[in-house]
Parts: sequence; C-alpha cells; structure tokens
Amino acid sequence: MIRLAVLNAATSPNRLGNHITDWVIDRLGTNRAFVIDRIDLRDVGLPLFDEPDLPRYGRHRHEHTRRWARRIDAADAFVVVSPEYNRGYSALLKNALDYLVQEWAFKPVGIVSYGSGMSGGLRGAEALRPVLGALQMYPVREMVVVPFVTEAAVREGTLEASTGMVEGMELIMDALVRMDAAMHLLRAPDEELGEQQGEQTGRDGDETRWQPRDSGTDADWTATSALERPPGFV
Repeated sequence: MIRLAVLNAATSPNRLGNHITDWVIDRLGTNRAFVIDRIDLRDVGLPLFDEPDLPRYGRHRHEHTRRWARRIDAADAFVVVSPEYNRGYSALLKNALDYLVQEWAFKPVGIVSYGSGMSGGLRGAEALRPVLGALQMYPVREMVVVPFVTEAAVREGTLEASTGMVEGMELIMDALVRMDAAMHLLRAPDEELGEQQGEQTGRDGDETRWQPRDSGTDADWTATSALERPPGFV
C-alpha cells in the first residue's frame, strides 16, 4: 500500500479548499493502492520556521518539528491541494515545506490547484513546482485545475467536478503509483541496494574508480569518475 498524504494548503477560515480536499480524498478512495492521511496545514500549527539548524541536517530541536517530521517521513507520496494567492501559493504551504528536507526527498507529488478566475490557480501551481523540485520531490506532470471556484465550481459544500477534473485525478493516481514504485529504490538505504551498487576500488590517495558488478554483460564497460557514473547508481 502507498501511504499518501493529502495536504490542504488554504488558510482562510471560510476556505473552499476544504470542499476540494473532500472531493480529492473521495476520488483517491476509489484506488485501493492508497492509504490516505489528510493533513490540514492550518491545523498542524507550525510557527514560522524557528529551528536553529538547517533542515537538511535533520537535527530537529523543537517538538513541533519532530512531530511534523515523523508525519511526513511516514508518507510515500503526496497530493497538494493549493489555492492561488496573488499568482503564488500560500505562505502556510511554503513554511511547512521549509521545515524539512530529508523527509520530503525522493517522493512523488501531485498538484490540485484552484482559484477564483479562469486559470484555476495554475500560476500558483507553476510557482510551487520548482520549490518541490529543490526538495528533491517529483511533481508529476498530470494535475487538476479548478477554475471559478467562488462562482460555480463549489456549491453548498460540494465540488461539481467536470469530466476533465475527474480524468485529471485519474491520471494523477496512475502517475503516483508508477513513480512510487520507481522512487522506492531512491529512498532505500545503501545497505539495502545490494547488487545494484558497484564496487569501489583504488588505493588511498588515488582517484576512486567505480566498476559495475559482473552481470554477464559487457565486462569491458567501466566508468572512471563520479561525474561519469550512469544515472540511477548510488
């Protein structure tokens, strides 16, 4: 099973993102591959980033950070339900992302954006993608865009999803399943990779050379530096 966290990134007390998140979780529930953890970022209660150490070191000093780290570390993949605020995304979401590094890394993420205009939050979603990439997350290409959210898309607490929204959600689910299978290898500790790794050879002071294990293929093929290692090898 894929442990999928759904992040509701809206901040307003009258946020329509609740209804969109309800719909997203309902659609995700049709796929038996997922175990879902709904996370309303406003309710998580993280203060503005206040850790004394850089997040990439994983030395979380505050209990609120440790709780957040445990919850995110437990997830295999994510869906972010994000409004567009002034052609960007919410400060609440940026703060939650900035608290951690290792816990986000090598995990796929789908984006469901919404807004009051025709673009449906698309500009905010595009601003979010490079931040996710900087955290070594993998934003899947497929997404759902919900336009005119204050006018017609949400009525009496229920999202009236278009055919395109439903199809987009199906594509996100398929992409998350595929990417989770691939990224399990990237998240695996070195000792669990076994024969997928090469052997290091060389004497102290010499340039370390990488050589693949003999797999019955071209035995003469070698790579001579870290920069020349083929992608996918640790």
